[in-house]
Amino acid sequence: MAGQNAYREIVSCSNCLEYQARRLKIRFRDKTNDDTQYVHTLNSTLIATTRVLVAIMENFQTKDGHIRIPEVLQGYMGNQKEI
Repeated sequence: MAGQNAYREIVSCSNCLEYQARRLKIRFRDKTNDDTQYVHTLNSTLIATTRVLVAIMENFQTKDGHIRIPEVLQGYMGNQKEI
């Protein structure tokens, strides 16, 4: 983040092994030996929304206090160019 002169995590992904699968009872049957085993699961966030919003605001704020909407996001904002 430019205002903090630091990098921040915006996504995370963890391999939970079989921890979540045990509680959810998610298993598979290995056809080679007919064993039933728990699957490994991933726990992931797509995006840390507030951190991304702060980064956009810091990098796209105009001198008059408006925020320019990055071109790739304008289609999701009714084609607005600025808020």
